[in-house]
Order: sequence, then structure tokens, then C-alpha cells
Amino acid sequence: MTKNELIEHLKLSWDQVGTKLEFREKIMVKKKATSRPSERLFPDDQRDLFEKSYLEKLEEEKNWSVKCLGMTFPNDEKRRKYFLNILQEKLKDPEFRKIEGFPIGENEAILALSDPPYYTACPNPFVKGFIENCGKSYDSETDDYRREPYAIDVSEGKTDALYKAHGYHTKVPHLAIVPSILHYTKPGDVVFDGFAGSGMTAVASQWCAGTSVKYRRKLEGDWQKASREKPAWGARKAIVGDLSPAAGFIAANYNLPFDIKTFETAAKRILNELEEEIGWMYETLHTDGKTKGRINYTVWSEVFTCPDCSGEVVFLEEALDKKSKRVALDFPCPSCGTKLTKKSLQRVLETRIDPALKIPWKRILLRPVLINYSIGTEQYEREPDKCDLSILERIEKLSFPIEVPSNPFPIDKMYHGSRLAPKGFTHIHHLFLSRQTQALSLLWRNAKKERDVRLRNMLLFFVEQGIWGMSLLNRYLPTAYSQTNRQLSGVYYVASQISEVSPWYNLSGKLKRLVKVFQSMPAKNGQTLITNGTAAESGLPDNSIDYVFTDPPFGENIYYADLNYLVESWHGIRTDAGPEAIVDKAKQKGLPEYQRLMQLSFAEYYRILKPGRWMTVAFHNSHNAVWIAIQEALLSAGFVVAGVTTMNKQQGSYRQVTSSAMQEDLVVSVYKPNGGLEDRFELQGGTEQGVWDFVQTHLKQVNTLPSSRGKTEIIAERQEHRIYDLMVAFHVQRGVQVPLSAAEFQQRLYSRDALFAERDSMWFLPEQLPEYDRWREKNQDLGQYDIMPEDEASVILWLRQELRHRPRSISELTPVFLRLSQWVKHEKPLELSEMLTYSFLHYDGKGPVPSQIHTYLSSNYKDLRKLEKDDPLLRTKAKDRWYVPDPNKAEDLEKLREPMLLKVFEEYKDPKKKRFKVVRMEAIRTGFRKAFKEKKYQTIVDVGNKLPEKILHGDPQLLMWYDQGITRTGGG
Repeated sequence: MTKNELIEHLKLSWDQVGTKLEFREKIMVKKKATSRPSERLFPDDQRDLFEKSYLEKLEEEKNWSVKCLGMTFPNDEKRRKYFLNILQEKLKDPEFRKIEGFPIGENEAILALSDPPYYTACPNPFVKGFIENCGKSYDSETDDYRREPYAIDVSEGKTDALYKAHGYHTKVPHLAIVPSILHYTKPGDVVFDGFAGSGMTAVASQWCAGTSVKYRRKLEGDWQKASREKPAWGARKAIVGDLSPAAGFIAANYNLPFDIKTFETAAKRILNELEEEIGWMYETLHTDGKTKGRINYTVWSEVFTCPDCSGEVVFLEEALDKKSKRVALDFPCPSCGTKLTKKSLQRVLETRIDPALKIPWKRILLRPVLINYSIGTEQYEREPDKCDLSILERIEKLSFPIEVPSNPFPIDKMYHGSRLAPKGFTHIHHLFLSRQTQALSLLWRNAKKERDVRLRNMLLFFVEQGIWGMSLLNRYLPTAYSQTNRQLSGVYYVASQISEVSPWYNLSGKLKRLVKVFQSMPAKNGQTLITNGTAAESGLPDNSIDYVFTDPPFGENIYYADLNYLVESWHGIRTDAGPEAIVDKAKQKGLPEYQRLMQLSFAEYYRILKPGRWMTVAFHNSHNAVWIAIQEALLSAGFVVAGVTTMNKQQGSYRQVTSSAMQEDLVVSVYKPNGGLEDRFELQGGTEQGVWDFVQTHLKQVNTLPSSRGKTEIIAERQEHRIYDLMVAFHVQRGVQVPLSAAEFQQRLYSRDALFAERDSMWFLPEQLPEYDRWREKNQDLGQYDIMPEDEASVILWLRQELRHRPRSISELTPVFLRLSQWVKHEKPLELSEMLTYSFLHYDGKGPVPSQIHTYLSSNYKDLRKLEKDDPLLRTKAKDRWYVPDPNKAEDLEKLREPMLLKVFEEYKDPKKKRFKVVRMEAIRTGFRKAFKEKKYQTIVDVGNKLPEKILHGDPQLLMWYDQGITRTGGG
């Protein structure tokens, strides 16, 4: 039991210590449980009585019974031992170790880190027991769950102290996830994240019960303004996992409770022990030759040679301006005076004996050039003297510590291997200078001496944060306020100027921040389960999870397994990079492999998520093709996209995503159709009835009102072309023929006014209209989203938007079109007149003016109002205008357009033509659609194989048809 839980216990038995407290004072005790409450709340005559009871309870803490997975144990130590024994037996089972994504490491290392059942440094075998004890079974007969999609601010909370308590390559702040969890779940529900990283989803789940009063008031105020009901505060359960043991370890220490005061004492102890044993390594004499100072950091410079005279050039000695603290772009050679730049210098490799492997080792030549040290509160800087150099020589002669890993980097399979190997850094220990090696090994050794698993892991959590910052990756930035953690994020890069910081300089401030921030973390045992393994194999039962929030890897931006390799080597457990969902040429993983791995993961999410429930996918900036791969993976898994928004960090506003181009972070809201729709689709799939059943069900899931944040725009998921695309995907991914063409769908949609109604180019169910109409009366400015005409399909959408409310002539359209249109390289450019002819109608001035043009002219020109449709004045003004056809005419136009497109597709089917660089995408889409309907799947595959990867993976519709063709021909 933690101290927080102890105080909670005492709160229920104040009478036993002879004290009566007001409710306000009780709350104060709960909030500040780590200090002595008696000093604050009790008069002198009652303080001793309370202190005695308080200390007795602390002594009894280890013997208090605990409940775990339906069982009761005498204390937490017995609980841990019981489940450790089960895990130990599991690890002996060869089949258990064959689970995909099982980390690389010895059983002893896995057991040493694990704190079962809440955390295992391998696939967690207790996940089913956790969900059976904490979850709620799904009952389709009584289930009445209903939510609309919720957009989150993915930038909120990045300055929060808890978010920054431990770094990770990418993560969504827990404060950005909390509102989403509150919206989609209720207290006690189970949230899942299979790409958990540092565990922010689990932190957010617990934070729903322990937020500050200030945060609650702000969120409740925001929700009230948006006409939302008040959040149901209270902790949610969370099951989170990641392929990386480093990530799982961070997540566990964020989410499992520990005694903060004991941790602080132990962390200070190991820092003091470090001082006693190796403090001499960081001593230096002041300029007076008598006073000793403590080294904060030593600056090392790479040594080069001049290309002209071969003279030695110590980079920082020549390039650094000591007054401005700036590194010059060019500088003279100290030997010959030749003007030099960094690029013109020649690298020097020195040969030394590898301290761990005892073999010759070539590495870049480094030399200490500056020491920053403190005497009391004052800081000083000077060049190293003979005494400093002699201390470094003495350290070089010490035995190499066994705690420091010496395994090789997988250079050939690392994207960043080319940055390390040429400089001589091929093994883990190569990234640490001798003094860094001794300091980190001693910290690691003393942390691992702690017998209590939970406290030991927190000490390692504390120490491991110095691994990157105390390595050669820590750059010297002379203008920076601090030299702590100055490594480049997301890359292995050894700069030509390195800051070798002392362990106290690096970790002392971190300890103070950790102690402060974790006092506000409402972690409790039994709330979170952490597992290590692939997201594609959770081990959970079907339909068992209430909500999924996930932040998956995004293409080739971050190489997680490579970057975690350094820290994981210290723990002795490393990521199995085989099932890592990433685009990585070094590991021979391209977009197809990435998409397949994401499909497997999303399929697992779909399986475990309860019907009718939601998943939020946070997706960061990446290539357009990666975003399309994500979309296809979601649809292939069975999800239906109900909303895609972006967070514009400059404007701080949401905008609907309306094209494939990605410039901002995305938030994708998808849902798993409920069992009713799936069951009905089994009977109705391929019929019109099945189409309209899907549309009705989908419209119930989409937001009724546009976002109130930032620019107010129409809801993309309520537009007819978007609804049609989702309906097609729903059919195709389930192997069912689509019964309606786009024009037929449009015509029948307009004719079903009893089922659907249009407002502002959006479609609603009749029962949704009153709410929208009331909102519309108060909000006159409803902007269209921006469509960039870049291919045939987007040009048609752009023309539809331009002509729907303002019919125009081609001469009026052309200047705007030429200014905006930027055809993508692979798309065959078409004339504006051709696209107008096959998709829109033209009034030649003969006969009555079409109602679309008549409505526009009579509304915008006073002299044309109340004129009959065949009035000569009106006809003259209307002549040569293009307009959007009514649904019946649109179907006729499609019948003209489709044969023309299929004729073009026949050319692409020609086996003599091997590859295409420029194509007409609409022709390929139409041809694929027809081939799928006729079950000519090989045709889809053959034509798809002729397309460059950028074309195929740059279009969601093509990729969907192609993937289905591969699957149905037995190739996937």
C-alpha cells in the first residue's frame, strides 16, 4: 500500500486517533500525503497521538492484504512473488517465446524488470485475467452505447511537467487524450493502446480521476460552451502495450504506484555513493591552484587535419569565438593560414585498444578543450591543465565495468548506421568516454542493488535518462542555457563538439522534477496493465475493449527499434524489429510491408473492440502515401471513418481534411459497426436496401454540428461523394458487389426525402435536422473547405463546388482554374472543357432557363427577379453558363462518361505495355471498379503492377481495389 492509500485509510479512522477534521482538511491530507500532516493540521496536544498512529501504520504497510485479479494476498510482496513464479514457468515454454514480437533477451532480464501481473517485459500472460476481472462483457441485446466523433487538440499539454518526466521519440500528451477518453467512455471502462510508447494513454485513463481542479474547471467550461454534457470524471482501466521493451518500461513506471519519498531518498543515496566512489574524477583546481571545484561538463572537440598542409586542426579551438560563443563558418588553419570550412577539413582516425573487446579500434580523434566547473554557486570556465589530463589518463587505465553493454549495433540494418560506423562507433560502449563509462556503470549497479522491484525500476527509470545525455551524442551548444540532453532527437549523431556532463549536473535537477511531478500522478495498482509485444497480437478476447486511442508509427520518420537499441542494451532486453510497422529501406521494409503490418494491427483492434465503439488514431506529419496506407489499413480491418480533422498549430484551429495532401497532424475518428448492421449486411449486402442501411447507420455516427473551433466548415463525412466512397469501401472490404454507381447513388439519395435530407451540401437523417437548423440560424458563416484541383477527380469536385450555387461560363472559370490547378506529375492533364462536357450541363440559350441557373440569377440580379424562365432577358444572361445537373441528368452523363473511361482503360490492359509514368487516374478507377464487379481480379493486379508505387500508394481508391485483387487471386 502506498502512502496515498495509507492516508486514505487513516481518513476513515480519525476517531481512533482522537481527532475530528473538517472535510477541507481531509482533502489537504490526501493531496500532500508525502509530508508530515500532523505538523499542518493538529494542535500540539493531539500531534503526538497522530504521529504514533501514523508511524505504526507505515510499519504495518507491508503486511496489509492486497487484492489482485480476484485473489487476495497477505501483502504486495506475496502478490508479486506469486505472479513472478507463474511468469517464470511461462518463460520456460518454447511456444510462449514464439509469440511474434517477443523481445530479445534472457529470462533473467525479463523477470528482473517485470512486476506481474501489472507489467511484464514480454507479452503479458495475465491480460485475459485482467479483462475478466476489470472489464464488462458486451451484450448486444442490452447495449445502448451512442457517441459522435470527438476531435482532440494533439498539441495540448506538451509543456506539462508529467508529460516531460521522461522523454520518448514521439508521444501525444496525456492532457490531449483525457477529453477523448472522457467523451467515449465512462468510469471503469477499459481503454486499449497497442502502440503505447511511453504509456500516455494509460496515464490519461488514470488522470480522469486525478486531474487538478484548474484543469477540470477549464475542460468543463469548454464543454459547456460547446453544449456538451458535463464529463463523467473517474478512472478508466487501461491495457497498453508496445513492441519496444524500453517503451514498456517507461510506461510501467509512469503508471504503477511507488513511494515517492522512499524513491527520493534512494536516488539521493546512489548519487551520494557515486560522489564517495568517483567524485575525484570530477574534481578540478581553480585558477588559484588551491581551491577545488566540481566539474559540470567538459567540452571535447574533434581533431581534423588541414587539406593543404596536413597540419592539426582542433575544430573548436579554431572555429569557436570565445566572446560571442558562436562557431564560425570559416576560419584560418593554425599552421598555414589557409581559409578553412568544416566541410574542407579531413577527418582523423586514431587507433586505440577497445576497452571491452581488447582488440584494435579506430575512432575519430577527440580532445578536451574546455572545462566548466562550480565553486559554491559560482561557475567558471578554463582550458584543461596537466592535472585534468592526468586524471583522464588515470581513468583510462581502470577496468572496464561489466554493467556497460558492449554488444554491436546492427549497423547494416540501421538507417543511421552510416552516421556511426565511419566515425568508428560500431558497439554500444563506443558511445561513452571512459569517465562516462565509469559513472553510468556505478549508477546502474547501485540502482540494481535495490531489492524492492518497484523501487528498483524507478531508480533505473531515473538513471536511464542519463544514458543519451551522458554519451558522445550530447552535443556542445555554447549558446545554450544548459548542456543537459543536447543530443539530436530521432537520430544517432556524434557531433564535432561534445559536452561530457557530470552525472550530478545531468541528474540532480531531474530528480527534483520527478519527485515534484509524481506527487500529482494518481497511479494505483489494478488500474493499468502493461505488455510488451506486437499490436497485432494482444491476447485479449473478442469484443472486450470499450475504446481505443492509438498513436501508431508513421512511415519512416522515426526508427523506433534502432533508437531504443541503446537504452535497451543496458536493460538486456531488446526489440524484435521483425514485426515493427515502419518503412525502413535498411530492413527491406517498404510501403506494402508497412501497410500489411498496420492492417494486422488494426484488424486486432477491430477484433477486440466492442461493436459500435470508437477508435481514435493520432497520425503525425508524413508522406501522403503513408497516410493513404493508413486509410486503407483501417478500411481493410473493417472500420468506418467518421471524421478526419487536423490541428493547425499556428492558427490553433481545426480544419476538415478534404484532400490527400498532408501538411498537419491528423486525428482520425473511426468506429466498429455494431452487430446489428453487420448481421443485417449478411442478408442485405449487394442490394439497395443494404446500401441505405449502411448510410443511415453511418449518419447516426457522424457529428451533427460542425466544429465550433476555429474556422467553421461543412462536415466532410456528410457530403454525398464521401458517403458514397465509404459505402463502396464497406462493401468491397467485405467482398460484396456495390449495387449502385455514383450517379445512381446520387439520384436515389435525392429521391429518398423521407429518409435523408440535404442542408448546405450535407446529408442528415430527419431526426437530426432540428438540431442542425437551430444551430444554422445562429451561425450564418459556414465556409466551404478548400479543394485543390490537382487531378481529374478533384477538378470535378472543385467544379461542383464552384458551380453548385453560381453557374458560370467557361471563360469565367478558366482564369480561376489555371491559377489554382497544379496537376500531379503522374496524372494526365485534361482540358477544362472536356471535364465540363462529361460531368456538367451547359445552357445554350435555347428553351427555358434551367432552374439551377434561374435560382442563381433571380437571387443575385434585381432586374431579373420574378421573370419567367423563358424570358428573353433571362435567357440572354443565362446563355453559355455551366451548371450542376440534377440527379437524373447526372446519371445520364455518367452513362456517356463511363464508356469513354473504359476505352482508355483498355489501353492500360495491353500486355505489351509494361510500365506507365503518366496515367488517367479516373480511367483506372473506373476500370478497376468494373473488373471487380465482373470478378476479373487478375486484371486489377496486372494493371496495378504496371503503375509506379507512388501512383498506386498515392490513391486510396486504387490501393483498395488493388489490395482486394491481390487477396482474391491468392497473393495476400
